[in-house]
Amino acid sequence: MNTVAPVLTPTTRALAWCLHLLIIGLLALAAGRAVTGDRPHAGWIVTAAGVCGLVYAVGPVLPGVRRSRRAAALWLAAVGGVWLVLLALSPDAVWAAFPLYFLQLHLLSRRAGLAAVTVTAAAAVAGFATHQQSFSPAMAIGPALGAAVAVAVVWGYQALYRESEHRRGLIEELTATRADLAAAQHTAGVLAERDRLAREIHDTLAQGLSSIQLLLRAAERALPQAPHNAARHVGQARQAAVDSLAEARRFVAALTPPTLEGTTLAEALERLCATTSARHRLTARFRLTGDPAPRAPAQEVALLRIAQSALANTVHHAEATTAEVALAYLGDHVALDVVDDGHGFDPARPPAPEAGGFGLAAMRARARALGGTLTVESAPGRGTALAARVPLTPPTETEPEARP
Repeated sequence: MNTVAPVLTPTTRALAWCLHLLIIGLLALAAGRAVTGDRPHAGWIVTAAGVCGLVYAVGPVLPGVRRSRRAAALWLAAVGGVWLVLLALSPDAVWAAFPLYFLQLHLLSRRAGLAAVTVTAAAAVAGFATHQQSFSPAMAIGPALGAAVAVAVVWGYQALYRESEHRRGLIEELTATRADLAAAQHTAGVLAERDRLAREIHDTLAQGLSSIQLLLRAAERALPQAPHNAARHVGQARQAAVDSLAEARRFVAALTPPTLEGTTLAEALERLCATTSARHRLTARFRLTGDPAPRAPAQEVALLRIAQSALANTVHHAEATTAEVALAYLGDHVALDVVDDGHGFDPARPPAPEAGGFGLAAMRARARALGGTLTVESAPGRGTALAARVPLTPPTETEPEARP
């Protein structure tokens, strides 16, 4: 492992306490057997076991032992030295070699830990053989088997710990990535909603307010010479305000436009042409081709908004006298054409947003959101022709135009 010791969890902390208790218990066993067995040098054995226990107890409370391999190596050397003294005095000290294996493998590097375990196992075998004054292969089996078990357990734990840390890093990275993705999606949603709101406001409230302004100007010019015309213009302005208020209320309530409630798209476009002709100095005509078929609300709203925006541009900017709105159902798609005889403009240099340029961008965005197209043909002094084409089957990820 790259670190001296992994961060303690409740499980590893419990295992550490078990190891502490095992060492203290084995040292107490060696001291107790020396006293009860009336062995030679019993006092020295008890003293050596106590000193070994004290030296061992110092390690867990020293923070440097866990932070530095050098400090851990010095502490293990001190514990090992006292243990060798105890081993020289009592054969029962052999059993303390087993928990020492775990300490050495846990606190030292892999190579140093394996070397320390080998030396400890050899010392345990030699010490026990010395006390028995003989040697047999069976004497080496216990310490060697204990060393092998310790190496397998500790190295297996370290492998599992590295795998756990790797997975934890992946989970943290995934969590951070999901948070970044959620933030990006939120930002994209906010921008899309802002764009949608801008189009809706431009095509409904802004156009209605512009019509009211033009009608009130016409009423102002008609006074006092033609009060009847002025009253008519004021009435039309009042009706435009009523319509705009209805749009605003439905807009806030996120319902379908009132123009399409209880009617078809063709009827809504025909009424739009009649209203435009009545309120402004423009003759707007509607023409229907094909068999009208029910469309998705998003498609009908988008086409209605495009027609509203196109006629509003014609009224406010084109100075046209006539305009024609044509709706055609052509099997696999719906076509909407708006043609006027105004002074036109250069499509390569569209008007600025404050002069009507935003309306063209909004119309293109509406058509594109439904998988359709919008083209504009115009030239200075030659009028303008706008054509929107929407396919029969809209894309699945369609912007919710039907909920302004």
